[in-house]
Formats: sequence, structure tokens, C-alpha cells
Amino acid sequence: MTSKNIPADIKSKSIKETKEEINKILEKIEKGGTNLESHTNDYDRLLKLNKHIDELFKKRLKEINSLGKKNAKK
Repeated sequence: MTSKNIPADIKSKSIKETKEEINKILEKIEKGGTNLESHTNDYDRLLKLNKHIDELFKKRLKEINSLGKKNAKK
């Protein structure tokens, strides 16, 4: 899945917001009682949220590494 496939409403979320939505979906799935189509949609949403949070962490890692390199030069 590429970042192009991630909807704008997910791309605008922070790490905290993304984590909260992931937790809500997981709780819903664990409780059960919904139909298979709903679980399929939830699973698809989880994949997109996961990709988004992965990209956010990679971006933060680059920022941290960049700051570390700048501080090492001083």
C-alpha cells in the first residue's frame, strides 16, 4: 500500500489520533457482534491507519537522526 492510497482524513491525523482510532477499531472487532462486511471495512481501515502511523514514525526518525547529526558536528 502506498501513501497515495491513504485517505485525506487519515493523513491529517497525528500519531496520537491514529493510535486512538486503531484502538477503537480493535475494541469493536474484539467485542464482535458485527457482520463480516463491517469487519472487512474495519480491517481495511486498520491497514491504512497502520501505513500512516508507520510513515509518521519514519518521518520522526529522520528528524531525530538529522538533529543528532547537527549536534554531533558542534
